[in-house]
Amino acid sequence: MKNTLASSPLSSVLDGLFAEADASIAGIRQEMATLSPEERSTMMATKTEYRAFYERAKDFPLAVSRETGTLLYMLARSIGARNIVEFGTSFGVSTLHLAAALRDNGGGRLVTSEFETSKVARARGNISAAGMADLVDLREGDALETLAKDLPPAIDLVLLDGAKGLYPAILGLVEPNLRDGAFVVADNADWSPEYLARVRSPAKGYLSVPFADDVELSMRLG
Repeated sequence: MKNTLASSPLSSVLDGLFAEADASIAGIRQEMATLSPEERSTMMATKTEYRAFYERAKDFPLAVSRETGTLLYMLARSIGARNIVEFGTSFGVSTLHLAAALRDNGGGRLVTSEFETSKVARARGNISAAGMADLVDLREGDALETLAKDLPPAIDLVLLDGAKGLYPAILGLVEPNLRDGAFVVADNADWSPEYLARVRSPAKGYLSVPFADDVELSMRLG
């Protein structure tokens, strides 16, 4: 079975990005240490002030872990995903894992959104260097606008990894296009209690379970 994740040039690009992410951990901790617990909670969970946090973190990858990246690839491969939506591109680590799955599934479309201009430039460069540009529709701007139109009619998988307070709103945008059995993966979902309440309620049409320490894995039920 094909595994683009293990093939060059993608594997080399990812190795470099993960090394950069590992090196940035100290800087992120230092930045967060300047905030009081109340400020940290507000910046992470707010629905209106999220730009302040992400502007402070614009030079940091804020990447998913290697394990979460592999999980994303495996999920997308296992369901034969052809249409994927991602909220929060950053430098493109998760984007590349999802695009690799599309490549190995025979092609498809990944719609991803990032509002930080400098990160958009970095992500485009990484996606191009990895040979995945033909699969990725990277949209610059506020996801509440960029993901409000022109989405695939039958979405197979969604990754939420942007401003945590916006998870419920972004889910609301993509939900009408989720096919039965579609997966929704939310990184650091503990920062969005409203989101967790929604996907963990059977009445809302999801089956959901926490995965590892920081991921919520949900399935859309018919």
